[in-house]
Amino acid sequence: MEYRRLGKSGLQVSALSLGSWLNFGKFIDAKMAKELMVYAYDRGINFFDNAEVYARGKSEEVMGQIFKEVSWDRSTYVVSSKVFWGGKDPESMAWPNHKGLMRKHVVEACDAALRRLQVDYLDLFFCHRPDIHTPIDETVWTMHNLIQQGKILYWGTSEWTSQQITEAHYVAEKYNLIGPTMEQPEYNMFNRKKVELDYLPIYRRFGLGTTIWSPLASGLLTGKYIDQVPKGSRLDQEGFDWLRERTLGDEDKMSKVVKLYALAQERELSLTQLSIAWCLKNPNVSTVILGASNLNQLQENIRSLEIIPRLTDELMETIDDVLDNKPHEPSY
Repeated sequence: MEYRRLGKSGLQVSALSLGSWLNFGKFIDAKMAKELMVYAYDRGINFFDNAEVYARGKSEEVMGQIFKEVSWDRSTYVVSSKVFWGGKDPESMAWPNHKGLMRKHVVEACDAALRRLQVDYLDLFFCHRPDIHTPIDETVWTMHNLIQQGKILYWGTSEWTSQQITEAHYVAEKYNLIGPTMEQPEYNMFNRKKVELDYLPIYRRFGLGTTIWSPLASGLLTGKYIDQVPKGSRLDQEGFDWLRERTLGDEDKMSKVVKLYALAQERELSLTQLSIAWCLKNPNVSTVILGASNLNQLQENIRSLEIIPRLTDELMETIDDVLDNKPHEPSY
């Protein structure tokens, strides 16, 4: 396993990590979740990603029970949670302070995540979305205080704009506080601009780390949806109409997937491995979060590390030609 620094911090995370969104506590049972985590850990994966909103807290409960059962040395793994959407049932979410980045919810969400995950501290704590109704000063101060209290070690953002992250850093500098260390953006062959262009000034100025999600574009970049939606797949499940439309509703993307699939086949690679390795080639990616729902998927995903040397400049240029979406810095 390769390990990378999380931005300019001293923390090292595995280049591949395991996430729980849509899987733990919902799409797969606790037994499979444990098999996935143990398999990942035994192969050097040390970062496990979670959030209060995943399965309304059930995902963290499942992961926490696994941590208790396996009894890994706490220094050997990194665990995260995220705050914004709330982790309670829909009825209780009608209360106004069960969502957002105000001090009350952030503190209560942190304490709840610690209980569910059965750990004494969170290595990483993300602001899951920006909160336009809460002053950024309040959020930065709260995260700083949680670090001082030993409840979290690093804090970051998820799906924030470059301007919002910069503002958080300026607040931290103004009051001599600890600013955000990392951002968790969506990043894949079809979603590039934020990671490859918008964040460039933040990498340079603040040493931002990234824990990217959806490297396979919700399964689109596996190639399994080229002809039809396979029975039993995630997009075949009831309640995932929104994800199915978002993933499969773009004909231009589907035509590019067909070309990318053929390109991978020519080089005796799977499109899955090619897509993950492509993300890992970006030096500003600290870790790629995998969303496997069975061992076969996880095994294939981990083998992506082996093919990074095969992603030559020529192959990367060919991929760019197919995608036709490479962002470029403006020339002034």
